[in-house]
Amino acid sequence: MIEQPLTTPQLMDRHDVTRWRTAIFAVFGMSGVALASWLSRNPAIRTLLDASTAQMGWVVFGIAVGSITGLLGSSHLIARYRPRAVMFVCLLFVPVGLLAAALAAQLLGSIIAVVIGLAVFGAANGILDVSMNVSGAANERQLGRTVMPLFHAAFSVGTMVGAGLGALAEKAGLDVLTHVSIICVLVFGATFVVIRGVPDVGADAAPEPDAAKKGWRDRLAMWRDRRTLLIGLIVLGMAFAEGSANDWLALAMVDGHGVSNSGGALILGVFLGAMTVGRIVGVKVLDRFGRVPVLRVTAGLAVTGLLIVILVPSPAVAVAGVVLWGLGASLGFPVGMSAASDDPAVAAARTSAVATVGYLAFLAGPPLIGLLGEHTGLLHALLVVVGLIALAGVLAPAAREPEKSRGDLGVSP
Repeated sequence: MIEQPLTTPQLMDRHDVTRWRTAIFAVFGMSGVALASWLSRNPAIRTLLDASTAQMGWVVFGIAVGSITGLLGSSHLIARYRPRAVMFVCLLFVPVGLLAAALAAQLLGSIIAVVIGLAVFGAANGILDVSMNVSGAANERQLGRTVMPLFHAAFSVGTMVGAGLGALAEKAGLDVLTHVSIICVLVFGATFVVIRGVPDVGADAAPEPDAAKKGWRDRLAMWRDRRTLLIGLIVLGMAFAEGSANDWLALAMVDGHGVSNSGGALILGVFLGAMTVGRIVGVKVLDRFGRVPVLRVTAGLAVTGLLIVILVPSPAVAVAGVVLWGLGASLGFPVGMSAASDDPAVAAARTSAVATVGYLAFLAGPPLIGLLGEHTGLLHALLVVVGLIALAGVLAPAAREPEKSRGDLGVSP
């Protein structure tokens, strides 16, 4: 490629690498808290907007549109400004978008205004997603062992915290605007502390504006790369498994299994908890068995769990299905991000392309499931997700580890 590759220094002090890793954990966690804080209040937001199931699909669609827009430009921004600067700016805009959406929902009751606010949030979060994965993959290469699932576990912990706070807010009768405002202030303030631990990845090769411009064609060429597209389809299927739960599980449990609004939020927390456990355990499992068999097994778990939730009428048994669904969905996205970042010279471009394909699940999923749910019920609408998860399992070999070990860069003693 013409532009300077996003590489890390050949050897870093252990303290600096550990501080970097901790900072990336925090960034993933903050992203999760922000997202789940909004999604966990979907039942209350539906009431505020007096929206139908199909209309709620378009509300969630706002996040997806913003995310895709951000993802499409993310590799160019990272090549020009480096992941650290991009992360910092995006972390400031994430709460801005959420707060705008909350104001629109509670004070205006306008679906269009809510969608605009969520589009801002989605764009910032989409760019943040790529930049934190690129920086996390660089940190993983420095450590010389699998870490990416733990970063995504931090995201899951963040979503658990966000969902838990949402359930508490619902139970306490706290309005959406007050709840979201508190979260936004905390995320905004924490950004200035956390970003200090993130090094300027590629600082040994400073960004050059002309080189970045010339590199557009090289980055766009990633879309013709067969491995990139296959990894993207894996991430697409598993993103559907994860995203459909984030967007619809609380409402599906309320409408399909008759639980309360707070119960729906808590069951979303169960799903997110299962994902967190899967990602923590998955680090050792991946190092022992490799990506391909692990992806196949987890896809099978996700399909089984989702079918239980859809087909078994008992809410208690459905919760057991939610656990399997969460465990099965846990590793698809982080494994896809690691696979996309195997080659540091094209990590930003390939990660951006893979994430964009994956995020099509968040773009097409909400309105598709919402429209189907309007006619068949939300539970039966989720059957479309089953086929996409099965496809991800079939395509698992595309994510196979490179023959050369990732441990080339090691951490200094």
